[in-house]
Formats: sequence, C-alpha cells, structure tokens
Amino acid sequence: MTDRAATSLEEVPTSVLSAERCHLGEGPTYDAATDTAWWFDIRERRLFEHRFTSADTMVHDLPKMASALARIDGERQLILADDGLYVRQVANGRMELFAALEADNPATRSNDARVHPSGTFWLGTMGRQAEQGAGAIYALHRGRITRLYGGITIPNAICFSPAGDIGYFADTATNLLHRVPLDASTGLPTGEPTALIRHQGVGGLDGAIVDADGMIWNARWGGGCVDIYHPDGRRLRSLRVPAQQSSCPAFVGRDFSRLLVTSAWQDMDAAQRAADPEHGRTFLLDAAARGRAEPDVRLS
Repeated sequence: MTDRAATSLEEVPTSVLSAERCHLGEGPTYDAATDTAWWFDIRERRLFEHRFTSADTMVHDLPKMASALARIDGERQLILADDGLYVRQVANGRMELFAALEADNPATRSNDARVHPSGTFWLGTMGRQAEQGAGAIYALHRGRITRLYGGITIPNAICFSPAGDIGYFADTATNLLHRVPLDASTGLPTGEPTALIRHQGVGGLDGAIVDADGMIWNARWGGGCVDIYHPDGRRLRSLRVPAQQSSCPAFVGRDFSRLLVTSAWQDMDAAQRAADPEHGRTFLLDAAARGRAEPDVRLS
C-alpha cells in the first residue's frame, strides 16, 4: 500500500521531557517496574535515564556507540553497541561483552532494535555513513545470534504485533515497511517479508512501536510527526512532533497512555537548526494511546 503524507498534522498536548539536545536521539524504551524511560544519543555515546517518579533525568557516558536497550531483569540491561551486545549493570553502569556482532567490520554500527513478546531480540546494523546495502537485521534467540536479512541500508521500525505472530521492519533508504509472519513462540520468521507500506512524500520511515490494539506508531524522520497505521497499511492519524527529525517513539507511564519521542540534529547546518528550534530534544505527547509494556529479553 502506498502512503502519501498529508500536510495537516494533529496537535496533541506536548511537552519537552528533556531539553538536552541529542545529536542522534534514538532507541527509547520504558521500564514499567521502575517507571523509568531510557534512550540514546548514538553519535555522542550517551545513555539517558528519566525517572518519572522524581522527574529527574540523568545522562550516562558510554564507552561505545550504542543505539538500543532491552531489560533483562531488575538489575541488568542488554545494550546494543557498535561491535556487539553488552550486559550493563544498572547500579554502576558496568558493561561486559555478551556477544560480538560485526566486530570485524569497523564500517558498520548498530541501529534499531526491539524485543519480541517471546523474549527474542531483533536488532539492526548499518554503515556508519549509511552506505547502500551495508546493514542487516539479526535475531538473538536462546543466546545465539542469527542473521535474518541482509542488504539493508538503514534498518528501522522493528516492532511486533501484540500476539507476536507478525513482525515489521523498514529500510528508511527505500521508505518501505515490510510485514513478515512469525512463529509467536520464538519470534523467528516462518515466511518471507512482503511490502506493507511504501511511504511517499515528506520524510522517511524511522523507529516504530505497536500498541495494544495492533496499530503501528512510526516516527517520520524529516516530517516532524508520528504516523499511526492500521495493520493493513492504512494511515489513520499523524501527530505533530516539535522537531523535524523525529526518530523513535516509546509508550511510557503506568498506563502506557503517553508517547515519548526522540529527535536529532544530525546533518543539519546552522541555518536548519535555527529554523527548527526544538531540534534534538526529547518530547512527551499526551496521545491517549493504548500502549503496552515492553517484554524482557531472554538470554538463554
């Protein structure tokens, strides 16, 4: 299905969650057990932690360029970095290599990722300069990393249906969102991907998440919005985000009714940044969403 971007965007109550500007804000996730949101500034090697109970935001420097995080348990997180997967201790930030990933290829880095309801972790890589076809999508299942799809330029929009029987992923370079049937018990493909949405118009398909009703919430890079799609590919709504390069959403809050959206100032010159005064900030949209909790990753 072809999606042509509409010019009108729906306004919902929106606030700045963090005024700290991210060079490349990405990878937001929410830990419901601690009411804490996490996200990354990939380019600057920073991990953000926002505790909603106290409204405090902390910034942790990272030894690696990293892009995504999954909760293992109350004490540990799995970090997707440019050369592999690391187990991070929440208490002290200590990181230990769990599994190497394209460590022998310095031309690539990590990008989008998300945990399947079964606990399998899908993760993407790409060229550091977005070289054509340099990226891939992998799955970490039962402690083993398997390459699922290659020849991808900018892997994004990795997300899953609530039942776990459908997976989605996009290549921002082609503006195609793919749908793939999955084994719900393993999170692994049972058939070939098919094109679901071909975005045309302003911006490109970036990070995405699926709500409790199966709707796909996709941040549109360069479009300053989050588009909401029906599983059949129809675009239902477009919510305005106050920064042009909106990059990835996550459902947050005890009832998962609000939407955290990251943004970036990557590749913007001084004039473009001046024209986009909220560039790189992280936002909270009161979207009246029906979100759901992110599952924990299973390492074995």
